[in-house]
Amino acid sequence: MDIAKALTRIDVLRARQFPVAHTRTDQGESGPGYHIAELETSDEFWEDDGTAHEETEEQYEADRDGLGERLAERWGPSQHISLYSTSHRAMNGEDVEEPWARLSGHVPDLHLWQDPESGRWIALGVSHWDEELAFQLLAVVTETDPP
Repeated sequence: MDIAKALTRIDVLRARQFPVAHTRTDQGESGPGYHIAELETSDEFWEDDGTAHEETEEQYEADRDGLGERLAERWGPSQHISLYSTSHRAMNGEDVEEPWARLSGHVPDLHLWQDPESGRWIALGVSHWDEELAFQLLAVVTETDPP
């Protein structure tokens, strides 16, 4: 992963206005109050025996942590939040705000900072929908407080 490019993409998202409706973008998706960017997506998928090809969850977590170190230089240490209870609440019909409801279905936890200048939240997480699907390193910029 190119950390400099990922930081630039995060900075672009931090400055970008939020759309009034949910939309798919060239970088991921956006909606009222949030942007979600796919910083990195694996090309390899899981084998029948449950093992990954070359790119593994551990590599994506290492990339997230490396990028997180650079963000910590800007805003200090991250908060580490689990989205497990958010997923559970959403599955039980509770109205959970976006982007948290959307993320809780496939991102187990996030590293989270708040930009003191804009008040926006910036989060990094590793997405993994299912064993047959690719891993993704996601960056989230939102004005919605975390759950």
